[in-house]
Amino acid sequence: GRTIMADVVITCPLSVMLPRKTMPDRKYIINKNNERNWHYIVSNKIKQVYKEALREQLEGLTFTHPIKLKLVYFKASNRRSDRTNVLSQHEKFAADAMVEFGCIPDDNDDVILSSHYSGGTLDRENPRVEIRVVQDN
Repeated sequence: GRTIMADVVITCPLSVMLPRKTMPDRKYIINKNNERNWHYIVSNKIKQVYKEALREQLEGLTFTHPIKLKLVYFKASNRRSDRTNVLSQHEKFAADAMVEFGCIPDDNDDVILSSHYSGGTLDRENPRVEIRVVQDN
């Protein structure tokens, strides 16, 4: 692994596809409202697929901590949205992935000092969430 001193931007998908045995694969949009209604087994699978989507960007990285997270929501359309619903779920999934890949030792308040949400930025071609990991050294 390599210890990273500079800021790192992690690009996260707004949704993941889950394979199904007898029906077409299903798309799950990642936000707090949807997560509330997922069966716990489905929720676990979504989290695993999300983590795999971040593997290439996170595996082998070690952040000098404490860190700060800056999350930006790039929307696909101008429809009104609640960025907290979207970004809070992405923060949770991404922080858990960072711990699992060994980037940070834990996702508690001693390691992640703060989170800053901003969004509403339109990007029809490439909707996403970007998480900037800012190292507080």
